[in-house]
Amino acid sequence: MIRRPPRSTPKPSSAASDVYKRQRHDTENRPTVFENLPKLNAGRWVSVGRLDINTSGLMLFTNKGELANRLMHPSSMIEREYIARINGLVTKKVLQNLINGVELEDGLARFTDVQEGKKGKTNQWFAMVIMEGRTREVRRLWESQNLEVSRLKRVRYGNLFLPASLRQGSYKELSKSEVNVIEHL
Repeated sequence: MIRRPPRSTPKPSSAASDVYKRQRHDTENRPTVFENLPKLNAGRWVSVGRLDINTSGLMLFTNKGELANRLMHPSSMIEREYIARINGLVTKKVLQNLINGVELEDGLARFTDVQEGKKGKTNQWFAMVIMEGRTREVRRLWESQNLEVSRLKRVRYGNLFLPASLRQGSYKELSKSEVNVIEHL
């Protein structure tokens, strides 16, 4: 875990975790990702989007609510890349459906890119990109094709990649150049 000295105007930070709830407070008193972030002298951490309890990977946090809202808004058209292990047979037709778009209960959704990865006997890994990040959107897209996501991890948000060296439940302060990138997305 990388620690930094407290300051009154911290920069955005990224965190990775799949063992903590993604909310500020949990009704069942489970640990939350906010408990692992450094304490702020002023203000509070705001998450840029969220991940469900069964999804791991990159999460961004900032103390600038306006920045968080801008980065999350669908009009920003920021790519979010995930890797997933899919149970079941994934055909070319299924992949084409996911690229062309599928009507979900909250509207049309699609992957802008899907790349095939390592194949097992009953499952296969895929990398995929979405532009919106609606609730459980990646899982719901695969489920619309009668397939199950057994593992899901967000590995990229815009131009920021999840560092391979960042352990689960830890955080990393973004460098000045990374902050500049995220503020100009």
